[in-house]
Amino acid sequence: MHADKDIFIQLVKHPVKFRIFLFTKLPSAFFSGVKVLVITESSTQVSVPYKWFSQNPFNSTYFACLAMAAELSTGLLAMMNTYQSKPAMSMLVIGLEARYFKKATGLTTFTCEEGQAIQETIENAVSTGAGKSIKVKSTGKNNTGELVAEFFITWSFKAKESLPALQRRVPDSPNPE
Repeated sequence: MHADKDIFIQLVKHPVKFRIFLFTKLPSAFFSGVKVLVITESSTQVSVPYKWFSQNPFNSTYFACLAMAAELSTGLLAMMNTYQSKPAMSMLVIGLEARYFKKATGLTTFTCEEGQAIQETIENAVSTGAGKSIKVKSTGKNNTGELVAEFFITWSFKAKESLPALQRRVPDSPNPE
């Protein structure tokens, strides 16, 4: 395993550090009770409970809370593959599709198993210098294994330009003759 990925996984698995990250950077996820259950190089599992903060008026989990957990299950794989990368990478969600199959009335666990495809897309963005995107799937199931929802999240990745690349773009000053 790549050392930076291992460091990232350990940060996510740390019970206090990751909760602080959620509280400061994703407070809605923190208060909704979103939790990372599993993170490996190739897959993640993220859960969201049905509770007061994540409810809708129909006695089920609000769709935005489901989307938040689904996005985090894919985003962690993206963050892991861009963590401390050189060149630095920008990443952005550029698309979201969802299908709902069953009312989410308990704990819903989202699984994304596309870590390898995300890594290849990021490597392609670095090697070509062009922005690349990938649509990845996150599947949400309830405690009995029934399919609750599927989310398709499209991520865009682009290598940030380094200072020397920016300097090459600056036009040379005219030579006085």
